[in-house]
Amino acid sequence: MFDYIKEIAKLKKEKNAVILAHFYQRPEIQDIADYTGDSLYLSKVARDIDAEMIVFCGVHFMAETAKILSPDKLVILPREDAGCPMADMATATKLKEYKKNNSDTKIVSYVNTTAEIKALSDVCVTSSNAETVIKEFKDEKLMYVPDQNLGSYLKDKFDLRMDLWPGFCYVHNRFNLEDIEAMKHKYPKAKFLAHPEMKLEIVKQADYVGSTKALLEYTKQSDDKQFLVGTEVGIIHQMRLASPDKEFIEINQDFYCRNMKKTRLEDLYNALLNEETKITIPDEILEPARKSLDIMFEITEKNA
Repeated sequence: MFDYIKEIAKLKKEKNAVILAHFYQRPEIQDIADYTGDSLYLSKVARDIDAEMIVFCGVHFMAETAKILSPDKLVILPREDAGCPMADMATATKLKEYKKNNSDTKIVSYVNTTAEIKALSDVCVTSSNAETVIKEFKDEKLMYVPDQNLGSYLKDKFDLRMDLWPGFCYVHNRFNLEDIEAMKHKYPKAKFLAHPEMKLEIVKQADYVGSTKALLEYTKQSDDKQFLVGTEVGIIHQMRLASPDKEFIEINQDFYCRNMKKTRLEDLYNALLNEETKITIPDEILEPARKSLDIMFEITEKNA
């Protein structure tokens, strides 16, 4: 039987490559990665890592972000068809039209966007640093692209003058109050954890709200022993590894990101071997996109 784990390790060493994996990837992909984390953490790694090749086990916008931050490195996405439906909901054509009609508005784009959208933005955010970054612009008129749910959460919390793009994460948007209430009734001692990509009415029912990384850290530090996990189920693997004495409950087993789950060990091996799915970004897009990310990092690191 072919030993993918052994062969991946061999190729990685030969090619001075590093493997990055998002929390929503399959458990075996998370386990073999050099770095596993959320978008903000993996972006920092991609920016700072000393390697010739980055193999990004995630979806397309993540690999694009890595290329923007490390344009001199070879960045490979193991599955070319691993896209993000939410990122595709914001198009450069429509955003240019909006900017033309709203020249006094700052564009705040979620990292879950294409390089073209980042290039048209004033600043980027991730779910980990959105609150920190948005406070720097709280007196401005804003447009949040593309996640209307996370945008609604920020708008409500900070009373912002902010338009919301009509986009959403199809996984988080599927959660509904009836499911939450039923699970809370079934597990009355469990703490309900919510990602802000869920609808605002659901987020307001949570015991704790945070990014994927924040939810993980909360479960590590909490004295509670049972949690209802209101985000993509991939993070539960890390929660169980970190806190084997605690119980993590999926609210709905069908609520998972199909694109994130496409990458298998075979795909990772082939990506390292063949180097076929290379990420390329034209300079006229890369440079302004980099600026919006650099401003994000500057604000985040200033407030750390």
